[in-house]
Amino acid sequence: MRQYNTITPEILALLEAAAPGHILTGENINEDYARDEMPIYGKRMPDALLMATSTEEIAAVMKVCNEHLIPVTPRGAGTGLVGGCVPIYGGLVIDTRKMKKILGYDMENFTVTIEPGVLLQDLADDCARQGMLYPPDPGQKLATVGGNVATNAGGMRAVKYGSTRDYVLSMTVVLPTGEITKFGASVSKTSTGYNLMHLMVGSEGTLGIITDLTLKIIPAPKVAISLVVPFENLRTAISTVPKLKMANLDPQALEFMEREIVLASERYVGHAVFPRQIGGKEVGAYLLLTFDGEEEEDVFTRVERASELAIECGAMEDMIVADTPDQKRAVWAARSSFLEAIEVESKLLDECDVVVPVNRIAEFLAFAKESGEALGLEIRSFGHAGDGNLHIYQCSNDLPEDEFKRRVDDYFQELYHRAVTCGGQVSGEHGIGVGKIKYLYETLGETNLALMRGIKKVFDPNLILNPGKVCAMV
Repeated sequence: MRQYNTITPEILALLEAAAPGHILTGENINEDYARDEMPIYGKRMPDALLMATSTEEIAAVMKVCNEHLIPVTPRGAGTGLVGGCVPIYGGLVIDTRKMKKILGYDMENFTVTIEPGVLLQDLADDCARQGMLYPPDPGQKLATVGGNVATNAGGMRAVKYGSTRDYVLSMTVVLPTGEITKFGASVSKTSTGYNLMHLMVGSEGTLGIITDLTLKIIPAPKVAISLVVPFENLRTAISTVPKLKMANLDPQALEFMEREIVLASERYVGHAVFPRQIGGKEVGAYLLLTFDGEEEEDVFTRVERASELAIECGAMEDMIVADTPDQKRAVWAARSSFLEAIEVESKLLDECDVVVPVNRIAEFLAFAKESGEALGLEIRSFGHAGDGNLHIYQCSNDLPEDEFKRRVDDYFQELYHRAVTCGGQVSGEHGIGVGKIKYLYETLGETNLALMRGIKKVFDPNLILNPGKVCAMV
């Protein structure tokens, strides 16, 4: 096991000299720094905290830590769900949230340059004021964009626009050794050697610390209309998805959700949005679609065609067309509150963020429901039906934590094995962190794991940056 040094008074003095006034210790560190949004993956307080304000400051601190073998954990808003920002070896946490400037737009080249601590919601709002759209739309709007890049977050609009990776053009990075470098360029394509920038995207803070980003943006669509489509059961809902995609309707978002999680969300937000009964029959599941474009007539035509096609596939007829700002806000507020609703109603929870081919979603969800219930777990599922990224939550209010973890581990073994068998992968957008390492190893294979560890060693020869995460060479 890798041996790291502790932060002695002498090392602390060096850190304080490198970042005057920005190093915190002891009771000055908030307890939130011990965990992320999924505390089941562990808690540990750091020995010191840097509230970073610049690239140069981070570089100076990293040189001290690298020289003295101090483990360093980068952190954004702490909204991750796999323990990725938990300082499991103590040491130093580097918080980038004070680096939150939107540095400028280049409208001729359709780019925006930001610091990593900018919140996703703030970037979205600022782009809208420029008449532009930053397409990535992960559900947690209070996450930092730097954190989104570190996990290659996807979100609701990925079915049309792609994931975060598709919008990163360049970045400034502080390497674990303290060197400052630049990856990428503000161009639309490149064939210039190995793409080091794309190694950083999704690396979960294990290869370097991102200190600025240049991102691609697009003109904002003039019209967006959402459609809530109810079904009697989830299997019928999911089996409709490939047909909707094959119809060339180009949805901006295509989400699925079970009845139970919708009811929990409505309890959380305080009012009902989705229909619960139609023609005396209970609604069992929903699809939520959004269509966007330049012309209202074209968008409405696609909404109508999607409605007709859904009915042909077995949808219930009482659909909701959300075409006003208030209607769209209400529908998407319910969708965006799923995790918070589960957290409020569950003493213990964990999540399987898995991705499978779209035509295997229905089969996989049926297997997930049956397997979870056989293990005595409450299962709540929703996700991005358009791209096969499923969020399957395991919940309990009755089990002791140790027993819950044991059952969830058995459950994950079954789920991830089935996912790989289906042609899928362990994580669609939340990453590996510390919580999913075991399942990554079991599905990755020795050759690929060795390549990942080799990359880690080149970037981080002393293995100090976010140790114990992803390929975990400690």
